[in-house]
Amino acid sequence: MTTIKEIALKTNFSSTTISRVLNNDQSLSVAADTREKIMQAANELGYKTLQERKKQQHIPAQDASEKVGVLLCHSVEEEMNDPYFLSIRQGIEEECRKRDFIITELFRLTNLRNGQIDKEIKNLVVLGRIGSETLHQISDQLENVVYINHTVEEEQYDSVIFDFEKATKKALDHLLDLGYEKIGFIGGEETEHFRNEQKEFEDERRVTFKTYMEEKGVFDSSSCYVGEFTMASAYNLMKKAIQKGDLPEAFFIASDSMAIGALRALQESNYKVPEDVAIVGFNDVQLAQFASTPLTTVRVHTEEMGRMGVKLMEDRINGRQIPVKVTLPTELVVRDSCGAKVASVQ
Repeated sequence: MTTIKEIALKTNFSSTTISRVLNNDQSLSVAADTREKIMQAANELGYKTLQERKKQQHIPAQDASEKVGVLLCHSVEEEMNDPYFLSIRQGIEEECRKRDFIITELFRLTNLRNGQIDKEIKNLVVLGRIGSETLHQISDQLENVVYINHTVEEEQYDSVIFDFEKATKKALDHLLDLGYEKIGFIGGEETEHFRNEQKEFEDERRVTFKTYMEEKGVFDSSSCYVGEFTMASAYNLMKKAIQKGDLPEAFFIASDSMAIGALRALQESNYKVPEDVAIVGFNDVQLAQFASTPLTTVRVHTEEMGRMGVKLMEDRINGRQIPVKVTLPTELVVRDSCGAKVASVQ
């Protein structure tokens, strides 16, 4: 079965662009020749949409009660800046293909026409953070909702998450065990965009960092820097920390994309990682292992989160009444940036 990654290799376009073209993402602005090349490559490789496969197999089309919409709570820019959400979405799409499940449409919270989801959508997979109030504003006909990467009203909705607190402590314990006492933090704020309104949520990694470091007696608020979840923001935050002086021995950084931006800022100022400053990131996106100094990071099983969300939705459609919350494990991946390998040699 042809995958989006195979089409990406053939066309040299990103998996993000290909996925959005094949899924008819209306928010995507792409040149006609680009769209044509992607569709031509898909045809040459034998890529089939779910509708085409069902037609070939003479499988009856799903009725309205079985159609599934996917709501993306982050903007296109956020997805392009951090592959975390893209990886979850690819997991959703691949599992839907595997199960012959029709994704009727991809919606973005920032681009909803008239602020409403189509009335025919009864089942919705929500990727990201959105409050129940906003959900009720955009749809009053939903029968089944599965949240991925966020939990809302667990007595009513299914969700797939990981334990932010446990994952953050895992990273901090690693740095503390290596002997670092002065540990800084670089992170961002989660934001909900809807109807020209913006609502910010305090990130759980930041909250855990503060409370856990206070418990250990080593919290320093002056070493905490918060901006946006982008490489550029982390680059600027690390530059600010460098200019301030008295740089921490190590940093816990709330995403790998941010960690790569911070790493760049350190190297431009002639700081060596991990010899001068150690770094632990978060997510374990593909870029982490290929950074100029490969990143130690907390691995989140993003594609499996997307796949699990689809499985829960199918189970709901098939009649399950009791809501389920699935918490997937995380793991620490030790590479060069934390100094563990340097310490083991000495």
